[in-house]
Amino acid sequence: MTWLITGGAGYIGAHVARVMAGAGERVVALDDLTAGVPARLSADVPLTEGSTLDAGVLKRVFAEHEVTGVVHLAARKQVGESVAQPTRYYRENVGGLATLLEAVAEAGIGRFVFSSSAAVYGNPDVDLITEDTPCAPVNPYGETKLAGEWLVRAAGRAHGISTVCLRYFNVAGAAAPELADTGVFNIVPMVFDRLTRDEAPRIFGDDYPTPDGTCVRDYIHVADLAEAHLAAARRLGQDAGTGDLTVNIGRGEGVSVRELVTLIGEITGDARPAVVEGRRPGDAPRAVASAALAERELGWTARRGVRETVESAWQGWLLHHGGRAADRTTTGRTTG
Repeated sequence: MTWLITGGAGYIGAHVARVMAGAGERVVALDDLTAGVPARLSADVPLTEGSTLDAGVLKRVFAEHEVTGVVHLAARKQVGESVAQPTRYYRENVGGLATLLEAVAEAGIGRFVFSSSAAVYGNPDVDLITEDTPCAPVNPYGETKLAGEWLVRAAGRAHGISTVCLRYFNVAGAAAPELADTGVFNIVPMVFDRLTRDEAPRIFGDDYPTPDGTCVRDYIHVADLAEAHLAAARRLGQDAGTGDLTVNIGRGEGVSVRELVTLIGEITGDARPAVVEGRRPGDAPRAVASAALAERELGWTARRGVRETVESAWQGWLLHHGGRAADRTTTGRTTG
């Protein structure tokens, strides 16, 4: 079998490519390189520069590499940006997916793994989010992911494509420093960035109905997430054309924002107190996955803890942000 990974040079995509190739799967990558970095991919993973909106590129890649399955990760993924640019998000996330699925059906490819998100749930008031929790996204990004799931399942039924949709929770960490997330959009790199600039971390709201008043989230190591994709691909390798599956990918354990910031302080050596600011609109008090279905259906469970996740993310930050971050760790400066 040959798997095409769209967005394969991205932060998550490169991890998926490494895990799948390391497990003996034949892997090729497609990426438009707006956020992807070719150097993340090993020499044995061919990379084609192109967009999922380009049917001609898709047709060529499928034929040249005799693709038999697709792992679709390419998408816009910033919540705030989706609010400001909803048409762009629908065009790229849903339109690109539609073009890809048409090409998949035309090529007779029978296996498809879709990168979805816990954003499809919105802000449910439950202790653990199961796959049966009602979906009510609160921003255009989450809407495009939910619409994407609908489209994937409908195309699967229409064309005999076996599908798996993976609903990610909060992804962080790195399997190796060179694969680390270089953006500053999620909480772990955001705190690193503040500390590197000699500023206190920020906590948005400490009056939520949680044990310490801050939001509780489910953080998963990106290497565990990559292994979930391998498990999904191998399930489809056995069951092409037999149906669809949708599962949460998380650890099933909640960590509060304050607990996370404290842990980052321990790991970086900068334990200054966080500055508490007002709540951000739309933040749920608690969002923690039930991962039982993934274990039952895929034989997958997260193996890495939050400390290992943050430690690996910090090593990646040091590699990519060099001098300033390294200086701050070597001085051992702490405040508060």
